[in-house]
Amino acid sequence: MATVYDFTVKDMKGNDVSLSEYKGKVLLIVNTATGCGFTPHYDPLEAMYKDLKDKGLEILDFPCNQFANQAPGNEEEIHNFCTMKFGTEFPQFAKIDVNGENADPLFAFLATEKPFTGFGKGLKNAALKKFSDMNNKAFGDKAYIKWNFTKFLVDREGNVIARFEPTEEMDKVRKEVEASL
Repeated sequence: MATVYDFTVKDMKGNDVSLSEYKGKVLLIVNTATGCGFTPHYDPLEAMYKDLKDKGLEILDFPCNQFANQAPGNEEEIHNFCTMKFGTEFPQFAKIDVNGENADPLFAFLATEKPFTGFGKGLKNAALKKFSDMNNKAFGDKAYIKWNFTKFLVDREGNVIARFEPTEEMDKVRKEVEASL
């Protein structure tokens, strides 16, 4: 059975990084964007990282520009924005596609392991669904991720155990991360 440890990704400089380097850690893998309404998620993500990294948490940040062009910069510009505005210290990787023919295999795997089940109820969630559906029409059955700041929780054995849409309250995400540690 495949785990996230079977995948290799690119760091910000284009070097290969085997996710097997994170064996034994709890991972929160996130696709991000610097110009999104959910960009403030960087604050609770960084707070969680600072509080829990010594207990075995790693947050892996993958910038993506496939959602309304909300991450237009290159890796260095995105990294500088995140570190200067939010003080992020968790690992940031190369900008990737998470949907379509060029989707990074890691994200195709994550989304296959924990498929999209909805944004939840409420007006804000309904509006995001409508916008997401329009944006992702071009990707058809390869629209794995519905929007920026989708988060996948991975246990210490490399198994995907939860998916959190960007509309999920960050307090709930943190509680599930803490329970996994």
